[in-house]
Amino acid sequence: MTEELDASAIEKLIPHRYPFLLVDRVLDWTPGQSLSARKNVTANEPQFQGHFPGNPVMPGVLIIEALAQAGCLLSQLSFDGEGERPLYYLAGVDAARFKRPVVPGDVLDLGIEVEKTRRGMWWYKGEARVAGAIAATATIMSAPG
Repeated sequence: MTEELDASAIEKLIPHRYPFLLVDRVLDWTPGQSLSARKNVTANEPQFQGHFPGNPVMPGVLIIEALAQAGCLLSQLSFDGEGERPLYYLAGVDAARFKRPVVPGDVLDLGIEVEKTRRGMWWYKGEARVAGAIAATATIMSAPG
């Protein structure tokens, strides 16, 4: 287990910025193994204007993107090579399942576990939870750009 990372530390590792940075804090990580992060879902996020007016629900694709960003953070934090860290891109999503809606005011806890790495590519098992209940799961693949 390692120390927490705040938004400014996260921005040094991945290029995403508001409104598309979907990880607010990294809680802990074990290089090459797992990472726990958090996204505070707020009512002033732009997607809630149209998804859906009067009944805001975080789009499932953004939950998957949050998991992918958490995976990219784990890949960056696990880098032990020489030179510049590669930038990882979302390369695939399998077995995505959505179990409950995520709404403004929720705290989305993101869990990533490495399933395997090969030729610079990473496969993660991702799980998003709200108050301990599973909101979404997916297998995510990333590749260096």
